[in-house]
Formats: sequence, structure tokens, C-alpha cells
Amino acid sequence: AAGLVRNADTPMRPLLAFLLTCVAVHAAPAKPNIVLIMADDLGYSDLGCYGGEIATPNLDGLAKQGLRFTQFYNTARCCPTRAALLTGLYPHQAGIGHMMDDRGLEGYRGDLNRRSITLAEAVRPAGYRTYMVGKWHVTKKVRPDGDADRHNWPLQRGFDRFYGTIHGAGSFFDPNSLVRDNTLISPFTDPEYRPEQFYYTDAISDHAVRFVAEHTRDHPDQPFLM
Repeated sequence: AAGLVRNADTPMRPLLAFLLTCVAVHAAPAKPNIVLIMADDLGYSDLGCYGGEIATPNLDGLAKQGLRFTQFYNTARCCPTRAALLTGLYPHQAGIGHMMDDRGLEGYRGDLNRRSITLAEAVRPAGYRTYMVGKWHVTKKVRPDGDADRHNWPLQRGFDRFYGTIHGAGSFFDPNSLVRDNTLISPFTDPEYRPEQFYYTDAISDHAVRFVAEHTRDHPDQPFLM
């Protein structure tokens, strides 16, 4: 409708132009839900959709119906790659050029800097709810003494909910720095999630499903990013 108004060969009356504009606004497609998955230690060609030899039908289905990146380059390490994916910047620009140690240079602070904006921080003003599960690993502050030490935790960088680990490595059966939202928890004392056998991969998958289900129930009119 907007194209008709701009390109019409004959003048349109103001009322007609207004009605066409209203139709264009109300016919605009809904904002899409966004599901973004990062897998550590996975080669480019390991997935079937990129020519891999292993059958990965579920991930292939996501790729077929979703968006395939062709110019995103990992850094052969987890936290710089995650910093780049979170911010859209080279990891050095985000302050994580290597790992979590502070080397005294702006590109190697080992903490996601405030000059960078996370994807969650970028989409929230557009009406998105934001969720994350899994490994965070873009801050040194794993055992906070107070709120100030959480300044680079997920909820402080744009996410509404988080379940996962702040630190990098850990046990699948008893992961260190396990966090729900802003609270350190343990698989053995967690009152909300008590499976018969705790396994980290299952736990983050279950929480991803839970977050989507709760979003659908509580915020049906809002899009989400996970």
C-alpha cells in the first residue's frame, strides 16, 4: 500500500492515502522468534546442512527453515567466539581477545566491555523477551561477592532469564558456577529442578523448553530471543 501511495501516477485523496497506510501497518508481518544455537568444539562441516558426513536431521531442519550465516568466523576458542556472536564485533573489540585472564590491554581484559552491546540488549527495545541457557563464559566474576561482581552476568547484559554456568569448563554431573538468573545454585539443592539423574546437557535443554513454554503462556503477544 505504501508503494501505491508513493508511485501512483494520479494524485490520491488524503483519506484514501490514510486508509492505505493503515492497511500497510496492520498487514505488517509479526516479529519472528529467534533461536540462536552455539555449539563448542564443532567444526564447520560437522553438520549435515554444511556438508557433514554425520546425519544431523534436527539441526538440518533448523537450517532449512532458518538463517544460515556465511560470514561468521569462530576464533578456535569458546569465549572469544561467544563474545563475537553476542555482540557482532571482533572479540578484541569486545574485550575478549583471548580467554578470561586480564593481560592489561583493552582487547584482552577477559571481561565483556561496556562499549559493546549484546544481541539481547539490542532487541529488547524492539519488544523482545530474552532468554539464555548454557555456558556464559565472558566474565571473570564467577563467584560474586556482591551485585557489582555480576555486572557482566546475563541478566545484567540484557537477558530476562538465564540457566547455565558462568565459568567455562566443568562437570556434566555437578557443573561449577551453575546459576539460575542471578543466583548460584547446585544440582543437589535446587528446589525447582530435581531430575532422577542430573546431566548438564539435559538440564539446559529442559530449561530451554521451559522458558519457551512459560513465555508462550505469560507473554503470548511478544516475540522472544533465545
